[in-house]
Amino acid sequence: MKNIEMIVNAEWASVIQEIKSVLDIARNNVAQQVNSELLNTYWNIGRIICEYEQSDPGRADYGKQTLKELSHALTQEFGRGFSRSNLQNMRQFYLSYEKCQTASGKLSWSHYCELLSISDLDKRNFYEKEAVNSGWSVRELKRQIESSLFERLLLSRTNANKEQILALALKGNEITTPKDIIRDPYVFEFLGLPEEKSMLESDLECALVQQIEKFLLELGRGFMFVGTQQRVTLNNTHYYVDMVFYNKILRAYVLIELKTTKLTPEAAGQINMYLNYYASEVNAPDDNPPIGIILCTDKDSITAEYALGGLSNNIFASRYVLYMPNKAQLIAQVEEVLEKWKKDDEKKKKE
Repeated sequence: MKNIEMIVNAEWASVIQEIKSVLDIARNNVAQQVNSELLNTYWNIGRIICEYEQSDPGRADYGKQTLKELSHALTQEFGRGFSRSNLQNMRQFYLSYEKCQTASGKLSWSHYCELLSISDLDKRNFYEKEAVNSGWSVRELKRQIESSLFERLLLSRTNANKEQILALALKGNEITTPKDIIRDPYVFEFLGLPEEKSMLESDLECALVQQIEKFLLELGRGFMFVGTQQRVTLNNTHYYVDMVFYNKILRAYVLIELKTTKLTPEAAGQINMYLNYYASEVNAPDDNPPIGIILCTDKDSITAEYALGGLSNNIFASRYVLYMPNKAQLIAQVEEVLEKWKKDDEKKKKE
C-alpha cells in the first residue's frame, strides 16, 4: 500500500512541478508586460507635459508651479505616484528616449528614475546596459552608480580611449578576455570596516565571506564562489589560496590573493605558482587558463610592471578601498587619461 502511495505521490510531484513552471512563466510574462505598459504610460505623460510647455514658450518660466498644480490634480484623481518629482522624471524620461521602445522593459520605473539622475549620456547608457545584463535590483544599480563603476572600469583598462567609452556605453561591460573582469579599485564599503584600523589578511577574508553576495556583486558578472583556503600541495608542502572563484562566462578559475599591504614581487610569484598548479592539476579539459588577482591596499606602476611583466599566466593587481571612492577624483583621473590619449593620437597623425 505504501509503495502505491509513493508512486502516486511521485507522479503528482511531477505534475505539480510542471504546473509550477507554467505559472512561473506566466507570472513573469505578466509582470514584464505590466512593467512595459507602465513605462509606456509614463513616457506618454512626459510627452503630454512637454507638448503643453512647448505650445506656449512662456510656460517654461513657471514650469515648476505648473507641475506642482498638475501633481495636486492627478493625485486627487488617481492617488499616489504623481508627485512633482515623479512628473519631472516622466518629463525627463520622454526627453531622454526618443521612442519609448528604446527603453528596456526588463528595468522598472524605479530603475529609470535612478538612471535619469545621470546627465552624461554615455555613462547613463552603460549603467542601463549593465543593469539589464547583470539583472541588478534598484538598490544594486544605485550602489554601482555611487561606487563609480563606469570610471573604475575605464581606469582598469590601460590606454583607455574614446572607443572604449563608446563600447561600454553601447554594450555594457563585455566579458571576452580576462582583463575585462578587472576593476581598480575594488570597493568594499559594505564590510563596514574602519579604514584606519590595521587588520590581518585572515580578518579581511572572513569579512568578505560573511558578505559573499555583496562581494560577488562587486566582482561582476559570471562569478561563482568555490571556497577559501583552497589547498595546493607541492612536494609534500601545503600552500593555501585565499579565495577561489569560477567565472562561467570566461570558463576559468579565478584565484584571489588578499594582501593588507601594498603590492610586492613575492605576491606575484606566489599566485603564479598557484596558477600553474591549477592549470596542470585542477582544470578540466574545456576550462580556459586560470586567472590570478592580487588585491592589495596600494600599488605603484613600476613595481606592477616588473613584478607582473613577462609572466605567461593572466595575473592582475588591483587596489581595494574600504569606502566609497571620491567620484570627482575618479572623473578627473578618467579625463586625464582621455586627454593623454587625445594628445598621443594627434601626435601620431602629425607623424
